Amino acid sequence: MSTPEPSGTSPARKVGIPRRLAFVLFPPLFLVAHGVVPWAISLLGPWYGWTDGNPAVWNLLGLVTVAIGIVVLLWLTINGYTYVAQIPERVELNWEPKLLMTRGPYAYSRHPMYLAELGLWFGWAVLYGSVIVLAGFVVLCVVVSTLAPREERALEAKFGEAYRQYRARVPRWLGIPQGGSDTGRTRLWPTLSRAGR
Repeated sequence: MSTPEPSGTSPARKVGIPRRLAFVLFPPLFLVAHGVVPWAISLLGPWYGWTDGNPAVWNLLGLVTVAIGIVVLLWLTINGYTYVAQIPERVELNWEPKLLMTRGPYAYSRHPMYLAELGLWFGWAVLYGSVIVLAGFVVLCVVVSTLAPREERALEAKFGEAYRQYRARVPRWLGIPQGGSDTGRTRLWPTLSRAGR
């Protein structure tokens, strides 16, 4: 039995933003969080490998993972636009999953955005030769390792069998999609994933 609401009050309104605004705000917020913030915190310590304002060759290797992270984020953005019709007009600002994405980068990883973020932070740490940014990368690893299972439980609760089939096909972190079940173990290569079941 539910308790009736007192007269003159309305149910709590969920906080949300218009869908178009979400698509406009996402790229600059992401740029700040994963581009400006690592640069800013790198200024708090020394930049190892840099001499007279120039990076060492090993610092430049960080640009490889930064470039990969950027490419994956662009792919995610383009892929996201293909789902725009399925996104509600008002996007609630909460952790509840809005839709089940299975195409594009989501066909190779259940968490491609996290992988792109980690690639960016690791790349910036190497490029700047910054122990502080590397520590930020480690913290981000712990955070995404905690959030990923939580998100997966929410997706399974909302999408049921469709999500379970997707989870059985696609590795949590990175790999080649296959049939069969996956308990969340990382599948880097098909031979390793078969042996690890």
